[in-house]
Amino acid sequence: MKRLDAANDNDVGKQIARTRQIWQPRIGRDLTDEDARQIAENVTGFFAVLAEWSHAKRRAVNDNKVPSKSNDFEAHHDR
Repeated sequence: MKRLDAANDNDVGKQIARTRQIWQPRIGRDLTDEDARQIAENVTGFFAVLAEWSHAKRRAVNDNKVPSKSNDFEAHHDR
């Protein structure tokens, strides 16, 4: 049976290789594994911030909705 951390190391290695494959041509120089790791971490962090902002915006919109009045159709009588 594979050790769990060994499986994770393999996934990380694949992610680093894929990051290098995508970013090296765009950057125009060879990337080290550490360069690729930092790029992947920064891109992940960037999208995490965007997701956080999106969730915060949705919460704010939902919090600012005018509550519906349940008694809009009830008859009102003056005394």
